[in-house]
Amino acid sequence: MNINMTLIGQMIAFAIFVWFCIKYVWPPINNALHERQKKIADGLDAASRAARDLELAEQQAEETLRESKEQAAEILENAHKRSNQMIDEAREQARQEGERMVANAKTEIDQEVNRAKEELRGQVSRLAIVGAERILESSIDEKQHAKLVDKLAEEL
Repeated sequence: MNINMTLIGQMIAFAIFVWFCIKYVWPPINNALHERQKKIADGLDAASRAARDLELAEQQAEETLRESKEQAAEILENAHKRSNQMIDEAREQARQEGERMVANAKTEIDQEVNRAKEELRGQVSRLAIVGAERILESSIDEKQHAKLVDKLAEEL
């Protein structure tokens, strides 16, 4: 084997090249690899966190949906109760209004009966006076007539 200057020159050039690569090329490549590994690890962590967050969000959505359904059922139940209560109140008011109308009608009937009695008394007294005038063939004084009517009304 013949070692000559070319081979020694190539070995020196190769050593310088290796030293240059280790000193200036390898650190940026190594840093880029570490940064890339870190980004990938962070991405995987973020993906696992997102998956956990998604599960929690789905559970919360289910819980919220369940609570909303319960609230809707409760609101419907309260609405039915209130509508039944309103119907009962309306029935009670209608019954009271009917009773009031009956009472008013009875009062009006009693008033009409009293008016009819008074009118009848007046007519009877006039007939009595007319009859008495015919019998006596004399006219009775109006003041005496009023006194007789009042006396007769008191007796009745």
